[in-house]
Amino acid sequence: MIKIIFSDMDGTLLDEHGNVPEGFDEMAEELQKRGVMFAPASGRQYYSLEDSFMKYKDRFLFLAENGTVVMYKGEKIFTCPMDKQIAQQVLKVVEPFPEIYGVFCGTKNGYVLSRQYTDEFLQELHKYYTHSEPIPSFIDVPDEPVKVSLFDPTGCAEETIYPLVRQFEKDLQVVLASDYWVDLMNPGINKGVAVREVQKRFGIRPEECAAFGDYMNDAEMMEAVSYSFAMGNAYPAIKKLARFETGTNVEKGVLMGIERLMKEGLI
Repeated sequence: MIKIIFSDMDGTLLDEHGNVPEGFDEMAEELQKRGVMFAPASGRQYYSLEDSFMKYKDRFLFLAENGTVVMYKGEKIFTCPMDKQIAQQVLKVVEPFPEIYGVFCGTKNGYVLSRQYTDEFLQELHKYYTHSEPIPSFIDVPDEPVKVSLFDPTGCAEETIYPLVRQFEKDLQVVLASDYWVDLMNPGINKGVAVREVQKRFGIRPEECAAFGDYMNDAEMMEAVSYSFAMGNAYPAIKKLARFETGTNVEKGVLMGIERLMKEGLI
């Protein structure tokens, strides 16, 4: 029987407007009755996830920052901070390119250069970082980095950002999180590592876990569970990797997948 369900947020659980789908609250209540834990697993900041699920903050398990931070009932149960100097080096490389936005992703806030802390960028940033702060430079950030995120508003991150930061692949993991974002974090850390830490912490086996995702930063999470679902709108490689396919995020594919597991007697 499945004991925990991990779900990516953007392009997966959330609809095309970035909202939790209608019917989610009813599904969450049913999962609780059946003793199944729900775990949002996202590149988003922990506080952003908590704000999205405030009524469930003491019930859900949160995998934030692509698995570099795991929180449960306000307690940090796993974290993997970056070396601060390496984070600063990454941000320095993209600083001469004003069209690329850099975020120092700390444990307390997402930090952005003051000149880039514009209303336009904040509309995008606050989808993932509800706690953010402008700073004059990345030299003396009063926080510990868990990740560096880089944003290209044209949606061509693979062509514009990746070539600039691939030089760090010997020291860091460089992840194309979407067409707009590239994330850099410690090597060997991902949502799959976080899932395995959760499994170890709670004594849960892979065959007691399900996961939903749509993009390449969900790949390792898929491999860490027995019941992996690719969204109908998922990246082709994710569809190939996942064991099952469900509807798109617009079609409430996560809820559809959970209903399927219930009908098959796995929840």
